[in-house]
Amino acid sequence: MKSYIIHLLRNAPSEGNIEGRYIGRTQSPLANEGIELLLDLKRNYEYPHAESFYAGPSISCVDTLKILYPEAEPEVILELAECDFGDFENKTPEELQSSTDYLDWIQNGGKDAPPDGESGAVFSQRVLRGFGMLVDNLMHDGKTESILVAHGGIIMTILAAHGLPQAEFYDWMCEPGAGYSIRITPGIWMRSKLFEVYGLVPSVEESGD
Repeated sequence: MKSYIIHLLRNAPSEGNIEGRYIGRTQSPLANEGIELLLDLKRNYEYPHAESFYAGPSISCVDTLKILYPEAEPEVILELAECDFGDFENKTPEELQSSTDYLDWIQNGGKDAPPDGESGAVFSQRVLRGFGMLVDNLMHDGKTESILVAHGGIIMTILAAHGLPQAEFYDWMCEPGAGYSIRITPGIWMRSKLFEVYGLVPSVEESGD
């Protein structure tokens, strides 16, 4: 039985990220630093080839993918959006420091829903539902090697829920423009919703000297 490879890549930072803002649903373009980072990675490291391309709905995810893979025409998966920060959206901690709602949210580790936002549990359920749809898509279409560009928290959520070897959420943190390669075997996925995490992206071997 064939297996399915997905290379999970974290998006480069947006202008809002650089400014320290809570960027969830705000369409904040890639920062110049993020663009330069991606171009440098592309010059010095080998990224894998793929048959299909997917991205979260933020402009920073789509543009990260287009810089690394100019030929890509990605399918955008709405369920793989960053967390909805509600009333805290596009604001910095300094701008929110007088808000009791914000202080309570921080005190609880950011797990509860911000006002008019979504909780950590709702976020995780949505992300895992979207990833399951992506896997079903791949198995239906028969495309065996794909790229997915998403926010770091989305990648960490997917790997913490389904990855082997098993590891905690923060153990799966990765740098912008980098990530993990996973191998999905249909029988194991259907039976236990697990996949193998087998490598890092991009290749650690420099393509230059």
